[in-house]
Amino acid sequence: MPRHLILALVVSAGTLAAQIPTYRITHTYSLGGDGSWDYIVPDPPRHRLFIARQTRVMVVDANNGQLLGEVTGIQGAHGTAIAASSGHGFATSGRDRTVVMFDLETYKALSRIPAAEDADAIIYDVVSDRVFTFNGDAHSSTVIDARAGTLVTNIPLGGKPEYGASAGDGKVYANLTDTSEVVEIDARNATVLRRWSTAPCRQPVAMAIDTAAHRLFSGCRSGLLAVSDYQAGKVVATAQIGAGVDGCGFDPATKDVFASNADGTLTVIHQHSPDEYQVVQNLETPTFARNLGLDPTTHRVFLAAAKFGPAPSDGRGRGPMEPGSFSVLVIEK
Repeated sequence: MPRHLILALVVSAGTLAAQIPTYRITHTYSLGGDGSWDYIVPDPPRHRLFIARQTRVMVVDANNGQLLGEVTGIQGAHGTAIAASSGHGFATSGRDRTVVMFDLETYKALSRIPAAEDADAIIYDVVSDRVFTFNGDAHSSTVIDARAGTLVTNIPLGGKPEYGASAGDGKVYANLTDTSEVVEIDARNATVLRRWSTAPCRQPVAMAIDTAAHRLFSGCRSGLLAVSDYQAGKVVATAQIGAGVDGCGFDPATKDVFASNADGTLTVIHQHSPDEYQVVQNLETPTFARNLGLDPTTHRVFLAAAKFGPAPSDGRGRGPMEPGSFSVLVIEK
């Protein structure tokens, strides 16, 4: 082969390798404590992580893993929403169908707001200054005034919602896992505008958003990531991910999409263009480390993990969590 062709191939291979991210676990924050966990919600301006732990929300320093405090008095903690302009945080309390509003500085509970059955994920929409819960068994979204801490209404969604995202333009989106759809909500008027199928992606749960390119990323339990053009209301691309996804994130600086999976993988998908995606890495992680939070200012991904004993003899579910084993993993390049 001519020398100039060999050099061209070497340069091309080197360029391609340089474009492929190699993420790794750089730190492990050992936090311990009782109880399983759910969503991890970063607070980038304050470098904090809000981690739901059954009876409370742990507040952790994202830089060193120090426990800063806890929001207590929660019965079935799932998600946290941060409304910085009013200084209020909101945590779902699924077992008693409420939302606990708390002070973002002291973490003290300020009030308890009625929601609906299976109040699970929760997000804040800055345009409407409202908080939206996603109530799985109730098939609804509870809308809360973030400043007053009062119930606005409950919106029927026509399916079981999981996670959602705010587009920052007055629209809020949520996955409907039982109907395999995305639902679009008018945040100001608290009404459903439209819905579309995530097929061939089934049982969408985790969600992330790219507001610049108007793309939604729905992580599905069927082992696919669905990419929706939320202006057109349709799926434009899919990518293979691991099994048991429960968390997604998108970093607008690196154009990387992340999916955390219960099978012990973190799938990294690179966005080459709004409609073109490539799986570039499957990072090995602890089994059941399926919840993530992404800080776009530091480009760090945070995963919750623990060690578990032997699985039940019938093979269903996971074994008991080993005491004191709960930790947060820091993943970066």
